[in-house]
Amino acid sequence: MPAFDLDTELAAERHHLSESRAALGRMRGRAEALFSTGDKVAGDAYTAEQLGRHMARRVKELADDPTTPLFFGRLDIEESAYHVGRRHVTDDAGEPMVLDWRAPLSRSFYRASVRDPQGVSVRRRFGFVRGELTSFEDEHLDRGEELGTKSRILTAEIERPRVGPMRDIVATIQPEQDELVRAELTDSICVQGAPGTGKTAVGLHRAAFLLYLHRERLRRSGVLIVGPNTAFLSYISAVLPALGEVEVHQSTVDELIGRVPVRAVDSPAAALVKNDARMAEVLRRTLWSRLTKPTDPIMVSDGSYRWRIDAEPLRRIVDEARREGLPYAVGRERVKARVVGLLQRQSEYRTGNSPTDGWLRRMSKVAPVTEFLEKAWPAVTPESLVAEVLTDPFVAGDLLTAEEQEAIRWGKPPRTVKASKFTAADLVLIDEAAGLLEREASFGHVVIDEAQDLSPMQARAIARRSEHGSITVLGDLAQGTAPWAAPEWPEILNHLGKPQTRVVPLTVGFRVPAAVVELANRLLPALGVNVPEAVSLRRDGDLVIVPVAPPSDLDTETLAEITAALTHEGSVAVIAADAAVERLRGHLTAAGIEHATPDDVDSEARVTVVPATVVKGLEYDHVVVHEPADIVAAEPKGLNRLYVVLTRAVSRLSVVHAKPLPAPLA
Repeated sequence: MPAFDLDTELAAERHHLSESRAALGRMRGRAEALFSTGDKVAGDAYTAEQLGRHMARRVKELADDPTTPLFFGRLDIEESAYHVGRRHVTDDAGEPMVLDWRAPLSRSFYRASVRDPQGVSVRRRFGFVRGELTSFEDEHLDRGEELGTKSRILTAEIERPRVGPMRDIVATIQPEQDELVRAELTDSICVQGAPGTGKTAVGLHRAAFLLYLHRERLRRSGVLIVGPNTAFLSYISAVLPALGEVEVHQSTVDELIGRVPVRAVDSPAAALVKNDARMAEVLRRTLWSRLTKPTDPIMVSDGSYRWRIDAEPLRRIVDEARREGLPYAVGRERVKARVVGLLQRQSEYRTGNSPTDGWLRRMSKVAPVTEFLEKAWPAVTPESLVAEVLTDPFVAGDLLTAEEQEAIRWGKPPRTVKASKFTAADLVLIDEAAGLLEREASFGHVVIDEAQDLSPMQARAIARRSEHGSITVLGDLAQGTAPWAAPEWPEILNHLGKPQTRVVPLTVGFRVPAAVVELANRLLPALGVNVPEAVSLRRDGDLVIVPVAPPSDLDTETLAEITAALTHEGSVAVIAADAAVERLRGHLTAAGIEHATPDDVDSEARVTVVPATVVKGLEYDHVVVHEPADIVAAEPKGLNRLYVVLTRAVSRLSVVHAKPLPAPLA
């Protein structure tokens, strides 16, 4: 365009942005007004409460962040222009000013091409600086113009420095990512994503898309995001609210199953056994072995009457309930109800009257009934069942070897179940036991990130919470660092209860520079997994290997690399073996360099010191890796851990070492 036309167009787009923000403010104002007067317009207290909740949620959804672009693109289709943004904005007459990126028409922003323009004549991308519209870039698809990854605005947004929590990627979603994001709610998908391919963003944006398309259904059943640790959940916490989605549950597996406090620590051998899928069968057998066949009748006094139920009808009741395949506690209640039903029929036959609800409750609590129930179908809690197995693992029989039984045996059994000191691994056993007793409520959709590290028992815990819903599984087998990490996805998907889930690879990265990816790829042959190598489209990153001699200068050189990194824009992470973290923090404090921990999401410090064991899923502009050999030596899957560590850098990577580099890198 001529300069004059460019200025005119830019001014027009800025005006539209200003008008759209004002319209969004009015939408929020109307929601706030209705929220404040809802009790006066609702017909009754219940309706008022429901309206109040709805409007409170609506007010949150309409929050505006002036530092975030309200729209990032425009589509010109048949003489009409449609602005595409993070949420739907309408004018006072209800006409759309900004289309939600999830709307059907917005799909063309991500998928239209010269080969398949989908009716789009011009696709426009906008450049922003701190919420201010500064530029735009047009692709005339009807003239055969398509920029693709050569788009300067797209490249700048992808490579924008990272400070603070993860951002949404609605402006940069690629066609192959969009296909996964817009998959049907009934589809379960597993994304095998190499570092920097945006698999986490795909999972979060799929959750947002499904909430948009199936809002009422998923509002009732809920959407759950499961992450590997609290640092990761803090890192992704801003993505969905930025898209107007404020009612998504986020949890680690331990938080999800944390029925009791963790007060003890397992040995590695014990943790390995407890997370094995065989423990599910051990618990099941132990639980159902409690049932006994009734051999005696029961006699119940009822005023001047006496009711009798012979052993044979009691045996039939127990057998029928067992064959129905009900959860244990539900089956116990069914048995009690049927016994009371037999007493009720005798009473109705003899007295000619229907018993009252009070009579039925009294009959369910009389001693003969409760004593029969405790013998035939004893009451049990999840904690008592697990305590029984850990006190005497011999109940496992041939499911566990003698060595495995000894590994999980309590050295000193507690006097009571309440006095038991359970470990983190015991939480999965208790949750499994709870699932045998009662059915767990199922979410409508569950997104599981870093799923390659799920143990079979952890996967079963998630499966119980997604039994009637679909799942999005995100991970990278090469980044599996847990002792039970599976080498193939079908094994994990089977434990998650979704064996038919399709596995989709993402191999093209847009975040991690090619030099960093190529270094990390050297480790792949030694990791014992069959995954394709990652490929990066970025050629702008820096990689520096810093050998140190003598070894005593290692920390000094690390500090020098951190200081050099601070001369560049963006976030800086120092990643080291866990044992070295406190020492490095001390050096930074002594040097007067402000720093934070991974959990300090609101910190303004540019430097974060991160233990290698919690860095999974996080990204930083500049990463300084401190002594790779120590990271590898710290755990059995140390090479996998190093692969994770090396691929956290999205601009520059410095590897500082005094000891020889691990053989695959050397």
